[in-house]
Amino acid sequence: MTIEEKIKASETRIFKAVFPSTTNHYDTLFGGTAMHLMDEVAFITATRFSRQKMVTVSSDRIDFKKPIPAGTIIELVGMVSHIGNTSMKVKVEIYIEQMYSELREKAVTGEFSFVAMGDDKKPTPILK
Repeated sequence: MTIEEKIKASETRIFKAVFPSTTNHYDTLFGGTAMHLMDEVAFITATRFSRQKMVTVSSDRIDFKKPIPAGTIIELVGMVSHIGNTSMKVKVEIYIEQMYSELREKAVTGEFSFVAMGDDKKPTPILK
């Protein structure tokens, strides 16, 4: 499989409903919850690409462009954006979908950096 095929095959999509228990006092998705979900999707994406033990080392930038209201559906999409020797970056986007209409819009984007870890708990090459 080529690198491009591996990147495409590792793309990860997860859907969630935004319930009141995940919102803040403005009735929108709490930012910390969004970041938690984004890191989880990024981790799954990195693991699916490398099939190795991966650890998050940083969240490089997270831009909250639109509030995510309670009572909507969100789709989180993770995709490998850069591959280094022992590290990689994964871009994650969150899209809002209205439950009862076709409206869909991008709300949040972020990028997470991961390092592949060997059994000795030291960085190991991603591509072998």
